[in-house]
Amino acid sequence: MQTWAIANQKGGVGKTTSTLCLGRALADSGARVLLVDLDPHASLSHAFGVPIEPAPAGSHDLFALEPQTIAAVARDTAIDGLQIVAAHSALATLERRGANEPGLGLALARALQDARTQYDYALLDCPPTLGLLMVNALAGADRLVAPTQTDPLALHGLDDMLRTADMIERSRRRPLPRFILPTLHDRRTRAGTRSLELLHERHGRHVWPGTVPMDTRLRDAAALTAAAGVQSRGTDAYAHAASWLLECAIAHQEAA
Repeated sequence: MQTWAIANQKGGVGKTTSTLCLGRALADSGARVLLVDLDPHASLSHAFGVPIEPAPAGSHDLFALEPQTIAAVARDTAIDGLQIVAAHSALATLERRGANEPGLGLALARALQDARTQYDYALLDCPPTLGLLMVNALAGADRLVAPTQTDPLALHGLDDMLRTADMIERSRRRPLPRFILPTLHDRRTRAGTRSLELLHERHGRHVWPGTVPMDTRLRDAAALTAAAGVQSRGTDAYAHAASWLLECAIAHQEAA
């Protein structure tokens, strides 16, 4: 199983949409895919219609004193081959526990290890803050996929994210390959065009050659999570991005 952390320390760059659409693209190709919602706001869970009350079993239970397995908390979706581990606002309380329970930083990695034969891919939708949940995701991930909006402020947020990735990479003592997806791109604006150029100048081969355009149909969660799905410029772009990420993974394996 390959584990992808979908993360950026800036909000509003399309992390949840990227997790959903990349996961769907992988499932549509025949892969067994798990989405793990690690954001206390639970936007990914809401997109799949997971109710808020009663509190759903989900990712919070992976950090319990007697942790649940992923098999116990994963739930089916309307999309063949795609399951989700839901989030709940109680995830926000984990930061306080983390100060007194050092082993909590590897709880997610242990849960994913136990589920490695059940899925081909696990995609982790991370909160936009550096804390216990993001550290767990990066510690357990095989790669970082960082969506970033093509505007100047988003590029600063990406720099913070990549510095965090470097820190986690040193701590875990194994590589954390990183890949950058330009999202919410408006080619009509000068700022968007220049920001995209800067992305490629600074990060080269780590940047997907394409872009996810501004597309209002990507806001329709009900359509994106339905069995039939939706086809649009945005979903087509994510399908191409998923193919690029898979090609990069194959190239990395061959180089190793």
